[in-house]
Amino acid sequence: MRLFVALDIDDPIRERITRFVEGVRNFAPDARWAKEESLHVTLKFIGEQAESSVDQIKEALAATAGRSTQVVFRGYGFFPTAKSARVFWIGMEAGPELAALAASVDASMAPLGIAKEERKFTPHLTLARSSGGSGAPGRRREDGPRRTFEHLQEKLSALPAPDFGSMTAREFFLYQSRLSPKGSTYTKLARFDLA
Repeated sequence: MRLFVALDIDDPIRERITRFVEGVRNFAPDARWAKEESLHVTLKFIGEQAESSVDQIKEALAATAGRSTQVVFRGYGFFPTAKSARVFWIGMEAGPELAALAASVDASMAPLGIAKEERKFTPHLTLARSSGGSGAPGRRREDGPRRTFEHLQEKLSALPAPDFGSMTAREFFLYQSRLSPKGSTYTKLARFDLA
């Protein structure tokens, strides 16, 4: 089973993002755009795990300490850079509670043999990826100039930075990801409340 831990997004924000995507997706037709129902904020990518380990993961996540936090969705950017963009994302602003939650989730998985994150938590919401490109934010050896998002970048530079609203994150989820030729589908396996 392919697993990850994430925040869900409130429906009004999801709807605003969907309208924004409908307005800009034709400026990057070769990109793989995220489906509306798959929008989420990843806290920890766990990866492939045996089905027998899911209960242990749920127990560890249930014991994870975290506080609710206000999250604002605004602006956009490209990973790793605008010139070699593999990922188009929406920016997020949140208090220190969100980074603390991601660190706590990460720490709770380590005793189960799940590797700790090597890079700093960078909250974002992925909207699109260039075909065949990794979704990782850091630079990779194969990165070089890419044209997938060039026209989109030109169009967005003439517009004000988009603001999609804010929400209070009061819970997080363990998800299963199923890969298929039509894209990934996500299923919530468990819900965990934040203080």
